[in-house]
Amino acid sequence: MATTTQLEVETVSPSGARREASAPFTTPTAPRPGGKRRVAFGIMGVALAGLLAVGAHRWWLGRTHVSTDDAQVDGHIIPILPKVGGFVLSVRVTENQHVKAGDTLVVLDDRDYRVRLIQADADLAVALAGVSNRARVGQAEAQVEQAQANVAKAHADLDRLRPLAEQDIVSKQQLDATAASARAADAALASAEASLLAADARVGAMRAARDQAALNLSYTRIAAPAAGVVSKKSVEVGQLVSAGQPLMSVVPLDDVWLTANLKETQIQNVKAGDAVAFTVDAYPGTDFKGHVESLSPATGARFSLLPPDNATGNFTKVVQRVPVRIRPDAVDAAHPLRPGMSVTVTIATR
Repeated sequence: MATTTQLEVETVSPSGARREASAPFTTPTAPRPGGKRRVAFGIMGVALAGLLAVGAHRWWLGRTHVSTDDAQVDGHIIPILPKVGGFVLSVRVTENQHVKAGDTLVVLDDRDYRVRLIQADADLAVALAGVSNRARVGQAEAQVEQAQANVAKAHADLDRLRPLAEQDIVSKQQLDATAASARAADAALASAEASLLAADARVGAMRAARDQAALNLSYTRIAAPAAGVVSKKSVEVGQLVSAGQPLMSVVPLDDVWLTANLKETQIQNVKAGDAVAFTVDAYPGTDFKGHVESLSPATGARFSLLPPDNATGNFTKVVQRVPVRIRPDAVDAAHPLRPGMSVTVTIATR
């Protein structure tokens, strides 16, 4: 509330006469203390209501959801290893390059393997020529037939002599000689049949050697086993590589999942198929959807290099973590999920 007072002002006219005039002046009055108090109480009430609303929301989410920021993106990291050794003729990819399944990554010097294939082809041709020689094959077949006839005669003679030997018509020595002749005939037949099959077996061995030489030649061109991004390339032109040596890795970005390490006290109601909402630290403000795919059969500590042994006397209880595998519902090309990224997941358990 303002108070108005009259102020007297003395003025001098041009003629030198003095004149007094009065003018109104308004003096402001301080507001009442009760108004400030009401404003403060109002602000405190709004803040308290907001805190209660946030607390109620978190309490409700705690009953129907579980959340953790101990989670990351996982995926396949496919090592590229040569099956044969040799000098590197060319490297056809660069670091972080996208490749398709079947694309050639590395080419090795194949001259040694071509020579071996030519030698294997020649050995196979010789073996096939031996089998196709009908005179040799006919001779082996005739030997088999002769051996079969000898076996039949020897066993027939033995069958005739046995009853005579039992009646002491022939001597025991004559019976033993006939039995030995029958066994010899059996062995001769087996040898003749083995000789007949040896040619076919040699052809099979030469064919297998030729196929192996062809495979080794094909291994000099190292191709991508799946579509993905090249990473950790460590091979250069002119390098001598050996079989099984790591050359690079291929990471398929279209086949990734999340691993959320939930506390053991959080997994009671978590099951496969539960809906999941998650955010990625690399893409703030972007929400992703997924679902629970499976739960680990053991805690993460059990798969560590040195699992804890609670049988010791220095036992301290620690809440364990259970890895939960989560599959994203869709692949977002604008926001690719790369293995190792940190995420925060929230699982709807009801």
